Amino acid sequence: MTKYAIIVAGGSGTRFGSNIPKQFLPLLGKPVLMHTVERFAECGAKILLVLPSAQQSYWQELCEKYNFKLPHKVVAGGDSRFASVKNAILSLSPENGDVVAVHDGVRPLVSLRVIDEAFEQAAKCGSAVPAIKVSDSIRKINHDGTSQALKRDELVAVQTPQAFDALELKKAYEVEFAPFFTDDASVYEYSGHKVKLIEGDVDNIKITHHNDIAIAENLMGNGEPC
Repeated sequence: MTKYAIIVAGGSGTRFGSNIPKQFLPLLGKPVLMHTVERFAECGAKILLVLPSAQQSYWQELCEKYNFKLPHKVVAGGDSRFASVKNAILSLSPENGDVVAVHDGVRPLVSLRVIDEAFEQAAKCGSAVPAIKVSDSIRKINHDGTSQALKRDELVAVQTPQAFDALELKKAYEVEFAPFFTDDASVYEYSGHKVKLIEGDVDNIKITHHNDIAIAENLMGNGEPC
């Protein structure tokens, strides 16, 4: 079995409030994205890093600056996350039994436990999607502006890496984009497959807002996630 990791890093930094894309911001001495790549390298995965064409030369400069030499292949991103993942998955030539995990480049705190379990369960069941229980009260906003409470014990928050049988995910991504494709699991599910949930990790945060860097530094200050 070959393990592939598609790491998607296409952020512009606009929502983060920075001129530097958030995946390149420093986190404990090196860019966020390098921490993320290192986690998957530890698991022995073949890494495909998806970056917008305009950011690839900057990434190479950072690799030289930080002497970052972990093997990885850079793939050009598309106009959307769906298109970016599609570019990467369709560039593969997987064999029967191979597994591919798709991960957000700005989730540098992903644990080896979650990564290993995702690969293991995807190899057994065809898919593995980490999720955590919802702790906040949740309301649905209706078209008329009203809202209604939802049962939070019936809901989970989905994370990455989302891992799948590589051949089946490649087939699933042959479709055209649809608005309800919010993640890779939704694409896989649309092709007729069941999605298996596994236990996620509350520390596996996605760096989205400015204070998330401080939170990540605090979490990682006690040692790399494991």
